[in-house]
Amino acid sequence: MKFFSYESKFSQLLLKLCNACYLNLLWFVCSIPIITIGASTTALYYASLKLVRDEDSHVAAQFFRSFRENFRQATVIWLIMLGIGLFLGADGYILYHLRLSSAGSAAVLWTLILAVVIAAAIVYVIVLLYIFPLLASVSNTNRAMFKNSFLIGTHYLFATILVFAVHFAMFFVVVAWFTPLIVFGEGLCALISAWLLNSILISVSGTPEDEEEGEAP
Repeated sequence: MKFFSYESKFSQLLLKLCNACYLNLLWFVCSIPIITIGASTTALYYASLKLVRDEDSHVAAQFFRSFRENFRQATVIWLIMLGIGLFLGADGYILYHLRLSSAGSAAVLWTLILAVVIAAAIVYVIVLLYIFPLLASVSNTNRAMFKNSFLIGTHYLFATILVFAVHFAMFFVVVAWFTPLIVFGEGLCALISAWLLNSILISVSGTPEDEEEGEAP
């Protein structure tokens, strides 16, 4: 019965999956006010990184510790990201319909502008994938967080693609295939992402950072 013992890899995997489900619930509840999504996501990654590193099994305590400590900075960063996301989304929607209703040189112009917006949206997604895990790992200014999130995301492009794929796959599965998997939702995504990014975040947090802009990877 060693397979089912508490110390077995199978049991530890099940425990981590249960913790992912629990963290997903905490993340969802704490994100309900909308403006707290940044602090909630930072706390989610903080607790997930602790699980991946086997540093602490008290996920709720770790979650709320990070939520309190990073609330102010995470909220400011989230509101900035939310505003930029809404702006890019609105621009993309308008430009897409302008492109469909135009012809000739006007259509070419709207297509070029739309391409610029798409490029900006890719940069936005890269920053969004890294900024909250980075905030959960290091202390730095908001400016440095945005800058380093983009630099790390482009430097470790393969990891960035994998983290994006994890979130996309969860979204697709929940929406189109098996909705009950939503009980794992962002909790499982964060746990897998923490595992993928763990070595990267350790290397980043292990280097001195410039107080104004931080050190680029």
